[in-house]
Amino acid sequence: MTLAISLPQAGLRRYGSLLSPLAWVALAVAAAVVLLSLFAPVLAPYDPDYVDLNNVLAGPGAQHLLGTDALGRDLFSRLMHGGRTSLLGPTIVVIGSTVLGLLLGLVAGWSEGWLGKVLGRVFDLLFAFPALLMAMLAIALFGKGLFAPILAMTIAYVPYVARLAQSLVVAERSRPYVQAYRVLGFRTPWVVLGRVLPNLIPTVGAQSTLNFGYVLADLAALSFIGLGVQPPTSDWGAMIEESRGALLGGYILPAFWPALVVVLVVVAVNVIGEELSDRIGGKLS
Repeated sequence: MTLAISLPQAGLRRYGSLLSPLAWVALAVAAAVVLLSLFAPVLAPYDPDYVDLNNVLAGPGAQHLLGTDALGRDLFSRLMHGGRTSLLGPTIVVIGSTVLGLLLGLVAGWSEGWLGKVLGRVFDLLFAFPALLMAMLAIALFGKGLFAPILAMTIAYVPYVARLAQSLVVAERSRPYVQAYRVLGFRTPWVVLGRVLPNLIPTVGAQSTLNFGYVLADLAALSFIGLGVQPPTSDWGAMIEESRGALLGGYILPAFWPALVVVLVVVAVNVIGEELSDRIGGKLS
């Protein structure tokens, strides 16, 4: 007698249909920014911290592609190097919150007793604290810089992933293939980690992609108000903050370029996340 068990196929080829043209454009923009940031030490024409008082607030030209800031520093070089810091923070937050959220969501979704209810209430409590507020509280405790906001936002974004994972696990545990594994005597950890978890990754990955854009905007905002990355470190949010004096003097380019890059990256990541969400079949945004 043969028992047919429908094994879950978690590979991305389940959702491997071609992306829309807009999503391909967004993917190209995001990839270009990432590559330029990664290879900034090689590709940047100038040292991002090199001060040239003879070229203060110079316009775009052959010598300085995007112009210079109030200290004569090359804006293109600072944008490239700033991407390393600006993208590092959201990457750490998204990876940390996704891993923690998946684990907690698995436990909460699989536990049918008091543990699942307690974790659910913890998720609700964390939802009550906006990410920016939690980051400011962490900065008050640990000081300015990148560490405190990353730690706080990792915690703040955990419930977004955990609540989604919990609902997915609740739906998965009632499926026939899970019941079949239980009847055959497979151990619970193997079923959860080996069969249920892979089915969650595509949907959770789409949500985490959306989270990346939100975290990038939040960290840039913290740097803009002087609570995040501190000068002279290159960072997109800090570059906007440093350009306020020039902006009041009528020079918009030192603030315009980093603001434009932040907007482009956030929009590109959101488009990609929405596309993945639609392909998988969930409206996550």
